[in-house]
Amino acid sequence: MPVLSAHGLVKAYGPTTVLRGASLTIRSGERVGVVGRNGAGKSTLGRILAGVEPADAGSVSRRRDSAVLYLSQVPEFDGDPTVTAAVSSGLEAWSRAMARYESASAQVDRRDGVLDAAIEEQAQAADEVERLGGFEQSHRIASLLEHLRIARPDSPVSTLSGGEQRRVALARLLIAAPDLAILDEPTNHLDADTVEWLEGYLLDGFRGALLLITHDRYLLDRVATRTVEVSRGEVYSYDGGYGLYLQQKAERLELEARTEQNRQNFLRGELAWLARQPKARTTKQKARIDRAEAALAVERPEVERLARLTLDDVRAGKTILETRDLRVELGGRLLVDGLTLSLTQGQRIGIVGPNGAGKTTLLRTLLGQLDPTSGSVVLGKNTKLGYFDQLRSGLTDAESVFDNVAGDQSRIEVSGQPIEPRSYLERFGFDGAQQRQPVSSLSGGERARVALARLLREPANLLILDEPTNDLDTETLAALETMLCDMAATALVVTHDRWFLDRVATSILAFEGDARVVHYPGNYSDYRARARAASTESTRPRGTPRKREPTAVARKLSRPEERELGELPDAIDRAEARHAELAQKLSAPETYLGGVDVEALALELQRAREEADRLLARWEELELKTSS
Repeated sequence: MPVLSAHGLVKAYGPTTVLRGASLTIRSGERVGVVGRNGAGKSTLGRILAGVEPADAGSVSRRRDSAVLYLSQVPEFDGDPTVTAAVSSGLEAWSRAMARYESASAQVDRRDGVLDAAIEEQAQAADEVERLGGFEQSHRIASLLEHLRIARPDSPVSTLSGGEQRRVALARLLIAAPDLAILDEPTNHLDADTVEWLEGYLLDGFRGALLLITHDRYLLDRVATRTVEVSRGEVYSYDGGYGLYLQQKAERLELEARTEQNRQNFLRGELAWLARQPKARTTKQKARIDRAEAALAVERPEVERLARLTLDDVRAGKTILETRDLRVELGGRLLVDGLTLSLTQGQRIGIVGPNGAGKTTLLRTLLGQLDPTSGSVVLGKNTKLGYFDQLRSGLTDAESVFDNVAGDQSRIEVSGQPIEPRSYLERFGFDGAQQRQPVSSLSGGERARVALARLLREPANLLILDEPTNDLDTETLAALETMLCDMAATALVVTHDRWFLDRVATSILAFEGDARVVHYPGNYSDYRARARAASTESTRPRGTPRKREPTAVARKLSRPEERELGELPDAIDRAEARHAELAQKLSAPETYLGGVDVEALALELQRAREEADRLLARWEELELKTSS
């Protein structure tokens, strides 16, 4: 049953029309992912569906009595409540149901009025309370705040950072359990562990329908049952998550290309015929002319302008960057203790850890913006840095995209070759009209692309990227990943984007608490597999041998099961690595240039995910059997 249906939505901002008759229906329990280029209208669509913003034309209808809630990128709160009060405000319907239940229960206890009617009202109210989350909501609030890493529940929301306020707003929406939740970039400002928790909660703990506007490709791939793309003002719907979306979009674009080629061939033939004919026309000739004119009037499909990113690399010396026994404190708090690290050519280190752990502070120390408490940071004499900061600073809002990137330069030198600035900006997906827009009018993702264009116009042999994936659309993310990998760039990257880290990172620098920062080889999936193994090891009773032997506990397993359990961690690692390899190949633009069976590749990716899940489930089954 549909929760919400939208038909013929039109929305324009000045001369720019972002929606041109878009239609979408969302059914009960459906999980819909939304993708599209920055500025395509994804957030606009979400706000219109949520009733936050009106459409210029078209209609939105909701199922009667259905609750639709929207997570904005910039949350708002009434007054200045505490964190707990702000989250509890999402329980308005639950509070009303509880009041009904308590009133009916009191009437039953007093045996007032018509007892049968009071008992029926009590039962209905109890059902409503259960539907809205049950009788222990205060425990759920505390649990949500803990999982979302909000440590000060009694603090006013005004004292929190922007990222913390976003997490409070997310908790408020989740506790409300609406019939439809529209989440606009819910993973921004969440660390990777919290994103994984949210992924599991949306799959197993949230019963309503979802509209997920996100660039997190793992979240899309694992949560979405359908993916819609906002493109050219229309909404295109595809079955399944991100991997199947890529496959089906490639097929759609191939069909459009064939259709356009057939139209061009037809027109060439008809125009040649017309050129040979005398002026006098028969009725049959007139019909043929009408067909040709109708084909000529068909609008040519718009060619999607994909970002093409390049790095003007310069030769690095033997030393690129080193830290020796680095100790970093900020505000009296120790963040990094004794980090020794040597960065080599082509190494791309992904930096992960909880929000507030000190990742950005470490980058600023490496850049020389902050002094270390002790230890040293050594930059090679030939090291040229390129820094992309979280705030996209350096942009002048009042100036145009063109002026922010080119200034008064008539040529920009890229890879030793001069290029006209407008052509350079087209590589980042900005056409002529967009280049004239002031930066203040851009979306967050468009601002990020302008900042990238500024960064990459200068030569560098070490890129330091702080949350580069926030707000960027999936196409620009893929272009950035391709650039870093194909050019064997050397980089330090702070990000929570697991797909990005699996494709790009050659190693992981993990903030593990208590100022402990550890360097691990491999990508993010490799790191998580090690973390799972370490977690299992840490829960093993003291004195239990590390290598499983046929002890009294292990005897609950048969000998083949003991052997299987010992081999499973390595098998899980291999399966996860295979899945990451296939996902990387499927997301690479060159996969769709021909010669690759995309459908078979997508099916192989699905089977790889199923195999990894099967092995993990078997490992958990055997572990549970040993402890039962």
